Amino acid sequence: MGLKQNLHKLKMKYEGKKMAPAFNALHTFLYSPNETTHSGGHIRAVDDLKRTMNTVIIALVPCLIFGIFNAGYQHYAAVDAANGITRELSIWGNFITWGNFSLGAWKVLPLVIVSYGVGLLVEFIFAVIKGHEVEEGYLVTGMLVPLIVPIDIPLWMLAVAVIFGVVIGKEVFGGTGMNILNPALTIRAFLFFAYPTWMSGDKVWVAEAVDRAGTADAISGETLLGAYAQNAGSLGYDYADMFWGYIPGSVGETSKFLIIIGALFLIFTKIGSWRIMLSTVLGAVVMGLIFNGVVDQGWISESSKFYGLMSVPFWQHLIIGSILFGAVYMATDPVTASQTNKGKWIYGFFIGFIAIMIRVFNPAYPEGVFLAILLMNVFAPTIDHYVIQGNVKRRMKRLKVKTA
Repeated sequence: MGLKQNLHKLKMKYEGKKMAPAFNALHTFLYSPNETTHSGGHIRAVDDLKRTMNTVIIALVPCLIFGIFNAGYQHYAAVDAANGITRELSIWGNFITWGNFSLGAWKVLPLVIVSYGVGLLVEFIFAVIKGHEVEEGYLVTGMLVPLIVPIDIPLWMLAVAVIFGVVIGKEVFGGTGMNILNPALTIRAFLFFAYPTWMSGDKVWVAEAVDRAGTADAISGETLLGAYAQNAGSLGYDYADMFWGYIPGSVGETSKFLIIIGALFLIFTKIGSWRIMLSTVLGAVVMGLIFNGVVDQGWISESSKFYGLMSVPFWQHLIIGSILFGAVYMATDPVTASQTNKGKWIYGFFIGFIAIMIRVFNPAYPEGVFLAILLMNVFAPTIDHYVIQGNVKRRMKRLKVKTA
C-alpha cells in the first residue's frame, strides 16, 4: 500500500504538467488504472493494453532464456570443433551450464537493455511532447528485437535502428494502434538495408576472446539455412536438434518446441490468432511442396544455386529458420494483421507462401520471413476491405431474393 500511495501522490502532484505521462505510465504499469467511465455502459477489468503486452512477454521469456543458454553452447561447440573435439550433446552436462548461461547473457542481455532503454526513452519523449499517455506498444517490441537480430550486432547500431523503428515505424502514423508496419520488423528491415554486412545471418557467433582457439573468423561456421543455400549436404544436426533448438540461429528462433508452447499459451489467453498461425504454416508447407515437386520432376539442376533450399523437405522448412517464430509472435500482431476471420486465413497463408519463396530465391540471405510479414502488413487493410465488400454483396443479394 505504501508504494501505491506514494506513486498516487506523485501522480497527483504532476497532474496537468509536462511530466504527468511519465508518472502515469509507471503507476499503471504496476497497478490497474483507477480511472472509470462516468457515463454509459462499461466493463471494469484489469486486462488493459499493458497486461495484454505483458502476456506476450511471458510467452517470449522461455525463448529468451533458452536462447541465452544456446548462445553459450554454440560458442563452445564451435571452439571444440575448431580444435578437433567432438562432444555429444548432454542437456545437463554441457548445455544447461553456468558457463553457457554467463557467456550467452553477456551478449544477449545488453541487447535487451539497449532495446528497452532506447525504445522507451523515445516513447516517453513523444508522450511528454504531445501531452498524451505513454503508449505501451513497445513493451513487446522491446523484447522481440533482441530475439531477431544477430547476437554480435554493435549496440550503437541497434540503438539507431530502434530510434528509426519507433519514430518512423510507429510515431509518424500516430502511435500505438495506428502503425501499418510491425515496429520490430521495421527495426529489422532498417538494419538489413542500412547495415547488410552485419545482417547476413550466415555465421555462428563465437566470442572474440577465446583461450583454446584462434579468432572468431577462423572458427565461425554457417547456420543451417546458409549451409542449405550452399548445397552443403549433411549438416551435422538431426531433426530432434532442430526441433528442440540445439542449433545455431537467431536468439529466439531456434527452439521450435518453446515457440509452439508460446503459441498455445497465446491462443489459450486469446491474445494470438490461431487462424493466422495455422494459415502461415499451411502457406509455407504449400510453397515447400511446390519446390519439392520441381526437384522431384528434375526441372532444376543440382548445380543450380537454388537447388539446396528447393530440395529441403517441405516440413523441414518449419524447423529451420524463423518461420514459426514469425508466425506466432509477429504475424499475429493485432494492429498490423488482418482483422476479419477470412482475411486472417488469406493474410497468414501468403506470409508463409512468400516467406519460403524468398528463402529459396535469395540464397545470399536465406531467410525471408520478416520481408514477407512486412509485405503482408501493407496488404492487410486491402484484404479486409475486399472481404468486407464481399460480405456486403452477398447480403445484398440475399436481401433482394427475400424482397422479390
